[in-house]
Amino acid sequence: MPDPRWETLADTLIRYSTRLQPGESLLVECVDLDDDVLPRLIVQKAGRLGAIALVDLKRSRIVREMLRGATEPQLQCWAATESFRMDRMQAYIGLRGSDNVSELVDVPPDRMNLYNQHFMTPVHFERRIKNTRWCVLRMPGPAMAQLAGMSTEAFEDFYFEACNVDYPLLAKALKPLVQLMEDAREVRITGPDTDLRFSIEGIPVVPCAGEMNIPDGEVFTAPVKDSVEGFIRFNAPTIYQGSAFDGIRLEFRQGRICKATCEAGDEERLNRILQADDGASFIGEWSLGCNPKIQRPMRDILFDEKIAGSFHLTPGNAYDEADNGNRSKIHWDLVQIQTPEFGGGTVSFDGKPIRVDGRFVDDSLHALDPD
Repeated sequence: MPDPRWETLADTLIRYSTRLQPGESLLVECVDLDDDVLPRLIVQKAGRLGAIALVDLKRSRIVREMLRGATEPQLQCWAATESFRMDRMQAYIGLRGSDNVSELVDVPPDRMNLYNQHFMTPVHFERRIKNTRWCVLRMPGPAMAQLAGMSTEAFEDFYFEACNVDYPLLAKALKPLVQLMEDAREVRITGPDTDLRFSIEGIPVVPCAGEMNIPDGEVFTAPVKDSVEGFIRFNAPTIYQGSAFDGIRLEFRQGRICKATCEAGDEERLNRILQADDGASFIGEWSLGCNPKIQRPMRDILFDEKIAGSFHLTPGNAYDEADNGNRSKIHWDLVQIQTPEFGGGTVSFDGKPIRVDGRFVDDSLHALDPD
């Protein structure tokens, strides 16, 4: 009999995240899964509902081989095939394992750019994100536990605590923060090696409480494209396109990244990513993390961007829901944690502190603090 926590998660994905209806089609894309409990439960529950579930199994090592020798016609053929299928889906669930988070690190940068341009953009940015009710989540295992510095069993307990929060209750708790952000014009962020200003005036504000990511808990918007000024150092480690980076520091002038360095990682590769196209050097998203069960980084962005007391700033493509007009083949969430053990810091709206050292100032927002 499956662990009842998997049953809870499967129910959330079907009934809450994707809101699957009878007669609809659902694509379940599984990457590097060693355990089939969750996809089987999803297929069962979709069938009982009268929906159609299709399952696609992928392995990162095979994708790596495809990308290392990728050509534009090959990627266009692959994208056309998957686009045909995606166009027929009303819902999508991405279940992503992590046998080796660095599997794609030796794919040449020019091939990664081709992949992002000719596959990721048409299949995922233009079709899945815009036209399906989608949700993406990581799957627990020894590799993820190792990244988090935890035993496999302890990590599994943490995983279910973070993923199976009461999302309707969280959605209610996020509403006052949404209102504050909608009323704000200028954001200022200060902290260790950080002094950043930008406008969010006129950009929509979107709460996230289990509809598109599991785990969830954030409220996002985007800076006015050319308004970002100052400098920032991110203190959460990150992995992007298979490469690890620590201590990324960015400087901005008129919205554009004018200097990028890192304390650990390939600085040349960092700059190549941020120069992949014109939009890669502008910011497409800014978000406050609010999942009270996630309090430290683990090099997995689906968890780290939700850390209570954190925010993330995203070079690259803006989401349609909070669109500042920036377009790019990349979307890279970079996280700064502002709790005292990570150096503290302040987020202010129009000169008024909203969150200090990772804790909200307004009484109406205390439900979003870690304890």
